[in-house]
Amino acid sequence: MPEVTAPYAPGTPCWVDLAAPDQQAAIDFYSGLFGWTGQIGPPETGGYAVCELKGKPVAGIMAAVAMGGQPAPPTVWNTYLTSDDADATAQAVESANGQVLMPVMDVMTIGRMFIAADPTGAAFGVWQPRDFPGAGLVNEPGAVIWNELNTTDPDAAAAFYDSVLALRAAPMEGAEGYFSLNVGGRPVGGMQPMPEGVPAGTPSHWMTYFSVTDTDATVARLKEAGGSVFKEPFDMIAGRMAVVADPQGAPFAVIKPKPMNGS
Repeated sequence: MPEVTAPYAPGTPCWVDLAAPDQQAAIDFYSGLFGWTGQIGPPETGGYAVCELKGKPVAGIMAAVAMGGQPAPPTVWNTYLTSDDADATAQAVESANGQVLMPVMDVMTIGRMFIAADPTGAAFGVWQPRDFPGAGLVNEPGAVIWNELNTTDPDAAAAFYDSVLALRAAPMEGAEGYFSLNVGGRPVGGMQPMPEGVPAGTPSHWMTYFSVTDTDATVARLKEAGGSVFKEPFDMIAGRMAVVADPQGAPFAVIKPKPMNGS
């Protein structure tokens, strides 16, 4: 079901957010592209904007600012994986040769989180829900439909996520060299070696896919709004997709999915 009514199982991607140098411009861009509504939040949340679609939370947008002597975060979409114990997961990250980049912290009463990097260098978030389980709408136009790890070392990444969050990689049928990431035997994301054509030196990273009704029309609107295109629309096993970036440089993918059997 597109609407999320139950908590996410541990290991499942549950939220995405963007750190943007110009927060309001980012809110305006994605609102125009996907039909979101959102506004800069109150000071006690650091101005964090929870963007909604059909009245349900779908993604966060925050200002990319330097804090605590650390440089401003990169302009990228962050994927958050669910945990039932953020502190234990942070310890597991370090035990599995990952790195905790931002320590475990409470986010008011809504949850507990930290930011980490896997041994191949891909950054991700971990979210322990309290009042806020994550996205309230997924897998329909304008919402997140897929989270994908592009990695320089699939074997090392697979061992890490299995150890830390029981997120298990398995070859995906019909897609040579591609892996599904599974929780309880159910695919919740994907993993692949670094794709061809990616600029040299690109680090391992998580990619966010948003569902759209018309990939070509979405890419045309993105270009008109100042975005750029890394890979023009093309047909692949799961649908018609494109890899793009917003006007501030944050990469993401859009896809019009093929109908699933039995749906």
